[in-house]
Amino acid sequence: MKVLWAIIGCGLVTWLSRVIPFVLVKNFDLPNWLIRYLSFVPLVIMTALIMENIFTHHAGSLPSVNMDNLLATVPTFLAAIISKSLIVIVVVGIICMALIRLAF
Repeated sequence: MKVLWAIIGCGLVTWLSRVIPFVLVKNFDLPNWLIRYLSFVPLVIMTALIMENIFTHHAGSLPSVNMDNLLATVPTFLAAIISKSLIVIVVVGIICMALIRLAF
């Protein structure tokens, strides 16, 4: 029973942390400089996620390149530029990674 309550509590906290900002922003007008600043957040998050997966951190030395992820990133990035469709990007990324793992 404790596990069930923990799952319900974690779900509630996760849901509230995503809903409350939308409710607050809906009721207030944000200044233009803040809107422009926040418009870069998705780009920064995606860049951080991509770089984290391409480079592997080693303590005390330079990061190494994960070649599998780098090879899958190139066609996925091209699909993103051409299609601008999330489903196309995800499908191309999955197919590229599957083919790379199958080949190596």
